[in-house]
Parts: sequence; structure tokens; C-alpha cells
Amino acid sequence: MHGWTFLTNHALVLNVLAKYPRITGRELAAEVGVTERATRKIIADLETEGYITNREEGRKTHKVPYQSRSTYAPRDVSGHCHR
Repeated sequence: MHGWTFLTNHALVLNVLAKYPRITGRELAAEVGVTERATRKIIADLETEGYITNREEGRKTHKVPYQSRSTYAPRDVSGHCHR
């Protein structure tokens, strides 16, 4: 069953970054199965929403997921998602 997944590309990128914070953008794109351009857009989205931050080590910058960030969208009593 390779044709579909329950996880979005954003979730896949976040998962790979949690496992391999020193991964390059090219390696990340190949691991997730999207283009490098899509990977950059996803990373920008995750940074904007506060799911990841930059950590500098020498001349390199690594993306680090926030451990305390909630990954669910709260719902009201009608069941509508608030994001």
C-alpha cells in the first residue's frame, strides 16, 4: 500500500526533522518524496506557525521542532476545526 498515507507532507517533514535535525533540504525532499521547492515552502509554513525553529551550530543552521507545540486543531462543540 504505497499509494496513500494518513499523514500530510507537513507532518512527514516535521517527523523527519525530529529524527534528523541535520538533514539537508535535498535529503529531506527525497525522504518525504516531494520537490525541494515544496520542502522549502513546507519548512516556511512550519516556521511561521511555530512548529520549528532555527538552531545555529557554527556556520550551519538546523531546523528543530518544538517539543511542546500541539499538533492538533481544536474543535468547537459543532465539530468545526479552528485553524
